[in-house]
Amino acid sequence: MLKILSLILVFSLTLGTTTAFAKSDSASYYGGTMVAFKDAKKEVKGKLITTDEKDLQFLYGKGQVVRIPYASFLDIEYGQKSGRRVGAAVATTILLGPLGLLTLFSKKQNHFLTLGFKDDEGKEQVAVFKINKDMVRTILPILEARSGKKVEYQSKGAEKKATGK
Repeated sequence: MLKILSLILVFSLTLGTTTAFAKSDSASYYGGTMVAFKDAKKEVKGKLITTDEKDLQFLYGKGQVVRIPYASFLDIEYGQKSGRRVGAAVATTILLGPLGLLTLFSKKQNHFLTLGFKDDEGKEQVAVFKINKDMVRTILPILEARSGKKVEYQSKGAEKKATGK
């Protein structure tokens, strides 16, 4: 019994820390109206790069880049979506039996950055990026400073995550 409990503990700790090894600048284009991703059937993994003073860059694929000029930003919105770890619960239940259902008590949180902007032709576009939780407190102030737009928060919880207040 002690072996099973220690195995469960090790497994749950491993499951909980896998996101800690994700790169802090990793992001994915989750949806929107951008022409570059019109044929995307699922999220497009990449990196959001804020080092350029004129454009927000999304680097994806094999060196492909989409640029959104800060001057064309219409609005910036940040929000979170919580969910249960159903997949992890199923896997641990298969491996460990009914004790694996305890994984259902853990939650995961996704972080979303939504940008409204005008493209080169003056048409309004939107891009929704799923970002790493470690990016939130650094990327939002950069976007505000470079675009001159204030971030709108979808909830008090999102605002607290972003500002610490």
